[in-house]
Amino acid sequence: MRRELHEADVQAACVGGGVFAAGGGGWLAHGLQNGGVAVQLGRPYLVAIDDVPADGIIVTVSAIGAPAAPTWQMFPRDYIRAFELLQAQLDAPVVGVMTAQNGYSTSINGWLQSAMFGIPVIDAAGDVRAHPTIRMGSIGLTEQPDYETIQVAVGGNRDLDAYMEVVVRGSIMKTAAVMRAASVASGGFIAAARNPVAARYVRENAALGAVSLAIELGQAMLAAEPQGGQAVLDTVLHTLDGEILGLGIITEVKLETRGGFDHARFTVDVGVAREPLVIYILNEHMAVEAGGKRLSSYPDLISILLQETGHALAVEHTRVGQAVAVLKVDYHKLPLARSAVDPVAYQEVAELMGIALELPADLARP
Repeated sequence: MRRELHEADVQAACVGGGVFAAGGGGWLAHGLQNGGVAVQLGRPYLVAIDDVPADGIIVTVSAIGAPAAPTWQMFPRDYIRAFELLQAQLDAPVVGVMTAQNGYSTSINGWLQSAMFGIPVIDAAGDVRAHPTIRMGSIGLTEQPDYETIQVAVGGNRDLDAYMEVVVRGSIMKTAAVMRAASVASGGFIAAARNPVAARYVRENAALGAVSLAIELGQAMLAAEPQGGQAVLDTVLHTLDGEILGLGIITEVKLETRGGFDHARFTVDVGVAREPLVIYILNEHMAVEAGGKRLSSYPDLISILLQETGHALAVEHTRVGQAVAVLKVDYHKLPLARSAVDPVAYQEVAELMGIALELPADLARP
């Protein structure tokens, strides 16, 4: 499989990726910018993991930080520079790049590097949906005690004299702490290249087909747009075999950015006959409750869609008074990566959020 990526694919990936963003996953304008530059710079292309040598090196390219941070600044060249610095640390060439997750702009991750260096984007992701921590997108590498990673961060707000280039080598969790600190110091978000691994490891542990899934969803949503917001909502439900947990009005928005994360809680009034929906967020929508009963948790896809347009709503753009639909797609219907079955990943996020979040029993390994 070799799929050349064009301008129409950029828009589709960003729109469909926005649903998989679960409220985080970067920014629509940033994804359109990076994707637009990529298809003007060269010819990015998408391949399946089996189309590259099994022992070839795959690198994850992404951005790290809190999407609602007000002073972040990343340019397309920052993503390219991060990849260049990582490649310089390796003894063999990189045969492909992959994204850590789907999202508004993260579904475009790798397209710039593909266009610039002529290497493919792998149709896979560290997680089919967006997530807040590196452990949730590291395709199980945090469980490999002998794995030493290289992580590179580039970017920063030039007006605040916060531009930086960081290269760090060591365990994933120790280097992740450095990367998170760099994102905060840079203004809130920073471009990254990291975690070189053999393609065979990606094949066994990543969420395969994740990028195509975002593009195909976006194509279907854009095709439905002329019929209005309800048609787009219906298209999302049909394409992903999802369900609407509730239709209603946002009545409460609590959002605070601290420690490199967006911590938030939203309340949706779904009518007098039902308890309001409460959505718990750490960068992304991680859990939904009603009347104290849990209705959905990660690794389900949880997304808030605007009733007017049917398009996904980012955490940073959520406001009191918006009419929304709360979408759930059961994790059984999604391609899952190995990180989705790591119980420590759930414990880590639960501690950060102060809520219960546990690995589903049927995903637990013996």
